[in-house]
Amino acid sequence: MSKKSGRRETAEPTAAAQETPAASAAEERAAEAQGAPSREEALERELGQEKARAEDFRRKWYSVSAEYENYRKRTANQSAQRYQEGRADVIGKLFPIADNLERALAACREEGTRKGIQMVTAAFEKILAEEKIEVIDPLGQPFDAEKHEAIMAVDAEAGEESGTVKQVYAKGYMQNGKVLRFAQVVVIK
Repeated sequence: MSKKSGRRETAEPTAAAQETPAASAAEERAAEAQGAPSREEALERELGQEKARAEDFRRKWYSVSAEYENYRKRTANQSAQRYQEGRADVIGKLFPIADNLERALAACREEGTRKGIQMVTAAFEKILAEEKIEVIDPLGQPFDAEKHEAIMAVDAEAGEESGTVKQVYAKGYMQNGKVLRFAQVVVIK
């Protein structure tokens, strides 16, 4: 501080503070002449690296998105399939009841009771049709191990062919080409 003016005197600016942009440009040119990359080249190289990283992230994002979409479709299909299989299992538990109704119908002599059993059987058949379940009733057809279960074999009588279904003990059922229950049959030897 100067005693006369009461003001603080400032020191002379340093050489670094006085450096101008022209001086730094001169330093860059000198660095380029020595083989060092310029600031622009360094920034371009960094920009190229960041673009490559962005492209890599974009590819990974597409990959993860595709994997998720495939997962979503697969789980939706599996869920629908399990639901259908569950429905088929429940209906499959009703097949013995239908068998018993048919036996009762065959043994029934009273007309009113017979008509009631026929109505119940018709309602059951309607449910099967709604569920697209087909009845396998192979009487008189050749034995097919993929749809029939032989519970007994009998000797052929006059005019009967070997390997033909002679009697159906319990009807089989299939849905969409898949056997839910094999038809239990008696086969001619």
